[in-house]
Amino acid sequence: MSDHSHSLKQNGDTGRTTHQSLERGLRILELVAANGSACSLAEAARRTGLHRSTAHHLMQALVGLGYLHQDPETRGYEPAAKLFRLTGRTWTPEQLGEIAQPFIAELTRRSSEGSSLAAYRDGTITIVAKRDPDSPVRVVQSLGVQRPVHATAVGKAIISWLPEPELKGLLDRTSLDGHTPKTIIRRDALEAEIRRVHAAGYAIDDEEHIEGIRCIAVPVFAYSGHVVGALCALGPKNRMTRRKLRDLRDPIQELARALSERLGWGSE
Repeated sequence: MSDHSHSLKQNGDTGRTTHQSLERGLRILELVAANGSACSLAEAARRTGLHRSTAHHLMQALVGLGYLHQDPETRGYEPAAKLFRLTGRTWTPEQLGEIAQPFIAELTRRSSEGSSLAAYRDGTITIVAKRDPDSPVRVVQSLGVQRPVHATAVGKAIISWLPEPELKGLLDRTSLDGHTPKTIIRRDALEAEIRRVHAAGYAIDDEEHIEGIRCIAVPVFAYSGHVVGALCALGPKNRMTRRKLRDLRDPIQELARALSERLGWGSE
């Protein structure tokens, strides 16, 4: 065989190998993106028919390229922000809740109070993740419940970062119902509160939704720069004093920023 023929054969072999690796990598991406929750290495190998070591090599390469994220505790794989940015997709509320779990666990550890993530979609604010404290006296939260935009810390934290036309449309169709004597029920007062929250970087619910309960919340952003939810710490007012609310500002803002970065906020 001539050197030229040998070179053509090598190039052909390289091309087939590259094509095969690309095909396998795309199959892995499609599987993880469609999975709806974190995908384990064993599951990926089984469902793609790949050898476990091959699947591991491909998934680690996709992590290194920024298309997949591997949870450091569960070792499961999830779509990373780069993949969402590339496709123009966004996380479902359920996916946001799953991603937020370690962040709300850390917030509860630091605050010794309950914590949650509320997701925002189409004008609706829904609790999608929660963590209860060890204390026997706790604020009971339920997954899937909706929160009023004007009477909760998560609601105010989210709407204070909406684009002006979206905010106006939302307020136009929102009934400012009174939940407690402290609920903001006037449009001009709510608009003033929105400006204050945006300037401060956090929102407070001082018994505005439920008497005896105080909360602090900070917005969470995705790769697009749009607000997608809010991280919240809450507790009974005898423990959630105004001093404690002040002390929680830095930790909750730090964790909300880390969660936003996990969603691609601030990256190219």
